[in-house]
Amino acid sequence: MIDRDGLLFLNGYERWATTRILDAATGIDAATWSEPNLIGERGIGGILIHHLGAYQRWRHFLSGSSEKPAPEDEPLIGVDDLRARWVAEWDWVDAWLARLTDADLRQEDEGTSMWQALLHVFNHGTQHRSEVAALLTRAGRSPGDLDMVDFAEDQARTRT
Repeated sequence: MIDRDGLLFLNGYERWATTRILDAATGIDAATWSEPNLIGERGIGGILIHHLGAYQRWRHFLSGSSEKPAPEDEPLIGVDDLRARWVAEWDWVDAWLARLTDADLRQEDEGTSMWQALLHVFNHGTQHRSEVAALLTRAGRSPGDLDMVDFAEDQARTRT
């Protein structure tokens, strides 16, 4: 089982890596941001909005809310608005994770524990960040390395 500190680390990585993607996308032209059908039916903006929507839906489900946000169904927002929505999500999840107990993390729904579902959420984000990183790199806007070890090293530097 992964404990609360491990999940806080993973949410920190989620924030760090997605911020690097958003930084690379800042200033991208509207046509490139909104172009569809690059990976499946989505492009850069669509993939990142889906990533946020999936994260939000899981967060609401795991925290017991019946709300089912679907930002994919809204008009496509820009990078700055998307960043603001992400910051609100990360902050909420950090506060929520900090309150969870080991017993909470072991709770199961249909055979999947909460900690396993949270690992899925963070892993799902990795898929979408890698898709967007490839598209951004092709557009000349690489986000750089997104390896978890780079995040860990950044964290270690800020502690010293």
